[in-house]
Amino acid sequence: MSVQRRNFPDSFKREAVDRVANGGLSVGAVARELGLHETVLRRWMTQFGVQATGASRRPTTQASSPSPSDLAAEVARLRRENGQLRMERDIPKKSRAHLRSGLPMKFGFVDEHRQVWPVRVMCAVLGLSASGYYAWRGRPESQRSVANRELTEDIRLIHAESSGCYGSPRVHATLRRHGRRVGRSRVERLMRRAGLRGLAALPRRARTTNSRHGYPIAPNRLARNFEAAAPNQVWLADLTYIPTGEGWLYLAAILDLHTRKIVGWSMRQTLHTEIALDALNMAVERQRPAPGLIHHSDRGIQYAAEAYRSALARSGITPSMSRKGDCWDNAPMESFFHTLKTERVHHRVYATRDQARRDLFGYIEGFYNPHRLHSALGYISPAEAERKAA
Repeated sequence: MSVQRRNFPDSFKREAVDRVANGGLSVGAVARELGLHETVLRRWMTQFGVQATGASRRPTTQASSPSPSDLAAEVARLRRENGQLRMERDIPKKSRAHLRSGLPMKFGFVDEHRQVWPVRVMCAVLGLSASGYYAWRGRPESQRSVANRELTEDIRLIHAESSGCYGSPRVHATLRRHGRRVGRSRVERLMRRAGLRGLAALPRRARTTNSRHGYPIAPNRLARNFEAAAPNQVWLADLTYIPTGEGWLYLAAILDLHTRKIVGWSMRQTLHTEIALDALNMAVERQRPAPGLIHHSDRGIQYAAEAYRSALARSGITPSMSRKGDCWDNAPMESFFHTLKTERVHHRVYATRDQARRDLFGYIEGFYNPHRLHSALGYISPAEAERKAA
């Protein structure tokens, strides 16, 4: 299988550089998040006149470039390691008064915080053995209890790595991907016992579509057939809004129906046609689709405008539009925005548009595309679906 070359539009590069310049992240952290080499990100920083402030400038050498699957595995490993390091940092802070105490005090701390951190990790940090802790509690553990305890610790780590987004279906899928044979009902029961749950949905978003215009309307070529045999055969497009302390930030996104990857996006403070054009231009530059691709959207003025129709025609893309006022004709795109709002936007308070923009970029390019398990894909990520199709 050939390794697909990744294309990075300037808008992607600017957002990546901005996460270093203004997002409080190091070059190494942003590079790992986006699956890049540090040297690539530093080259972009030079291109846009930005200097690194917090990352090491030690040159890196390597004999060959790792494959995208290797990069994804490394990012996943680093996420797990980061979660472990956070616990090893936080536990001593909370247990400072117990560090020089006798065993009963230390075991008492573990017992008091066993619903907060994994027992195994607390015991390791405090220089205890898990078996010693359970002996102190005065009852031997059954094999089932040991298995449930270890499984709960793995569940906590997976839940933390998803920033609390994953509920039992995706936690279960992640465990299966790691070779753990366990039933979904058991995962659900242990999560409920540990007080873990996925992020809950809030009320549906308001409409951003203005279909009262005199531009031509394309036929509904998709007709709710939400299947595509390969990438870059069908794209879905839509717009949504994000509340900030400065007013609305609007997001235009384009989703590939086969991989569920967000192939193009743009963020602006107005809903003019340019926001949709920017997302389209990114998708075309990034994916280089062959002529004949179907582009499906609602009847909004941004997608019906002459400038947008001309851009589609230049790239050999065939337009398709939903029936009037029927959001179900674009259901997978609506589903992505629902996921974005549920897992990120509804649990944030953005003081500025720039703050929101950086966070959305991190969600789309640092989590959703490369890592988030998608139920419609059989619980693999969009990036993995794209690699499998290459």
